[in-house]
Amino acid sequence: MTIGVLRESAPETRVSITDEIVATLTKKGHQVLVEKGAGENAFCTDAAYEAAGAKVADRSSVIAEANIILGMHSFSIQAESALKDKILIGAYQPLYRKDWVQQVAVCGVTCFSLDMLPRTTRAQSMDILSSQANIAGYKAVLLAANSYGRYFPMFMTAAGSIAPAKVLILGAGVAGLQAIATAKRLGAVVEVFDTRPAVKEEVMSLGAKFIEVEGAADASKAGGYAVEQSEEYQRRQRERIAQSAAKADIIITTAQIPGKRAPLLITEEMIASMRNGSVIVDLAASTGGNTPYTKDAETVVKNGVSIIGASSLPATLSADASKLYGKNLYNFLQLLLDKNNALVLNWDDDLVKGSCITHEGKIVHERLA
Repeated sequence: MTIGVLRESAPETRVSITDEIVATLTKKGHQVLVEKGAGENAFCTDAAYEAAGAKVADRSSVIAEANIILGMHSFSIQAESALKDKILIGAYQPLYRKDWVQQVAVCGVTCFSLDMLPRTTRAQSMDILSSQANIAGYKAVLLAANSYGRYFPMFMTAAGSIAPAKVLILGAGVAGLQAIATAKRLGAVVEVFDTRPAVKEEVMSLGAKFIEVEGAADASKAGGYAVEQSEEYQRRQRERIAQSAAKADIIITTAQIPGKRAPLLITEEMIASMRNGSVIVDLAASTGGNTPYTKDAETVVKNGVSIIGASSLPATLSADASKLYGKNLYNFLQLLLDKNNALVLNWDDDLVKGSCITHEGKIVHERLA
């Protein structure tokens, strides 16, 4: 099987597989083609890929010769005929890019988008959302600490005492839990809000206080995402969050709903109540953000509060992010290839079926079809 690796467009710094994964694939008898410069921003040089057994080529050659093409983001489809009967595997966010999905279907491509993978126990080793969210949660706290004009931990000095920073984290998914752990390690006092009561025990085990609002809609089947709530619940939610936001020095927001705009959790009034110099890091910026002022990849200052739109934090740790993403892809590939390296698409496998977006000229995923 010939596997191609595409270079991502700027500002993305990650690459879909590193030279370590290439070495594993070539040992199994696969041929790997890597687009020139694909890994340079993730500290994977062309020479490292070649030493691992890959062939470095230009983009058109990779697309033309590869049976399976690995990547991250959706890309401009120019030579439609070159993609016919190819398999694309990446994180294409099809719920937000339906026109691109239609183009891919017309090309006759079988496309797997791993951000649509059912988030089951069996899928954990392939869960790109979790591996990258873990990095985002960690880096969000470091970004906040770097932007915040005061200490995180409590300090007692001869010149006086410094109170610890108060951190409010909205959403206790993978990113939120890592943010809790990182903020606690830096010495902050942490409060956490989540619509899922089931995460309370995990939040408290990390040393944070869990904010409870009763009456939330069941999110157990939402794959770790938020779900839309009733108007009454949202009212009570805003009141409770407002109390904590007014005391918070740092707020980290993570709530997203697949295929829809991110829920508005931090209002203008809440931001106005925060202390001058406070920081909000919004990880949901790419889908509209959890504040009314959020702009992706920008910092907006309102009433002395810095609101940082940060949906691409994994790309700031490109080496480790690529390593984890590549391992996720490698594990998924094992579902598509048999012992003889032949392609086998088992549509009875819930992971194969659940992540497939297009096949045989049609959009086949039930949420898009």
